[in-house]
Amino acid sequence: MTETTHDLDRIDLRILNVLQADGRIANLKLAEAVALSPTAVLARTQRLQRDGYILGYEARLNPLKLGRGMMVFVEVLLDRTTPNVFNEFKAAVQVRDEIMECHMVAGGFDYLLKTRMADMAAYRDFAGSVLWQLPGVRETRTYAVMEEVKNSSRLPL
Repeated sequence: MTETTHDLDRIDLRILNVLQADGRIANLKLAEAVALSPTAVLARTQRLQRDGYILGYEARLNPLKLGRGMMVFVEVLLDRTTPNVFNEFKAAVQVRDEIMECHMVAGGFDYLLKTRMADMAAYRDFAGSVLWQLPGVRETRTYAVMEEVKNSSRLPL
């Protein structure tokens, strides 16, 4: 086990693995899957939540059915890399629902954004009215996704 999982045993890891596959699994079914009593599994699950291993539960929605079928990744290069510019950019990104993820990266640009739009026209509107107006943005590079080959948030345990 790694340093970050040193206080997890194999049963904790099995619980986490099962919950990653089905976050709505009933406690009784989870207990059966990991060969523990329902009371013991509930206590372990509550501890895993309290200790921050489980951050929350959410439904995975179908973006095509909800009018957000186009995924676009955007490289963002800021005009200055000062704490003030970073903080203003991060604050502005937080309030935009179109931006699903924002990651500060090392390399040839400062941030990588993952966005979801209805179509290219919606992205063009977003780019002109929002993206290029974000604080400190000097340059962007856009990558429209043609096919999602793999999309998972499951961690290997």
